[in-house]
Amino acid sequence: MTRSVTYSMNVSLDGYIVGPDGSFDWSAPDPDVFRFWIDEIREVGVHLMGRRLYETMLYWETANQDGSLDEAELEWAALWNPLPKVVFSTTLSEVQGHARLASGGVAEEIERLRAEPGEGDIAIGGATLAAEAAAAGLIDEYRAVVYPVLVGGGIPFFPRDERRVDLELVETRTFNEKFVYLRHRVVRQPTDR
Repeated sequence: MTRSVTYSMNVSLDGYIVGPDGSFDWSAPDPDVFRFWIDEIREVGVHLMGRRLYETMLYWETANQDGSLDEAELEWAALWNPLPKVVFSTTLSEVQGHARLASGGVAEEIERLRAEPGEGDIAIGGATLAAEAAAAGLIDEYRAVVYPVLVGGGIPFFPRDERRVDLELVETRTFNEKFVYLRHRVVRQPTDR
């Protein structure tokens, strides 16, 4: 069975993962949403990310040494740290932990990972990298936790490539009557992939 490629992020109601000022402080997860992301990461076999997300997530490489973490944060760190990560960057010369720099483009990397034995989803984090994978028709599922905020611009969750992609809603969930999870599967035509 082919490993699924999933793109999961928190997103504002107007469709952005980062606001126009570069901040995403509005997307700090509430405890139920954080628990959801912990459960989601258990299904991931490898995580692909760009430099910005990699640098943001570096905190978790040593977070277990932070005495102020709660039980859920320690659980996240215990799952995140050993997870294989592939970082796409033209400016980094090295990465830390269980990460490696990608040797090629995202399409080549996904095809290579799908050809290797392995379990779990191939997760993509970051809009720029996801847009490249989407343009190549490689994303199988879009997963978004929608936050009740309008940020007015910034980095969009969905690529703006004016390409139609038919989707099938496969799951929804509401957290604290405030946040909504939407999981859509890409509808493939028999001629696709």
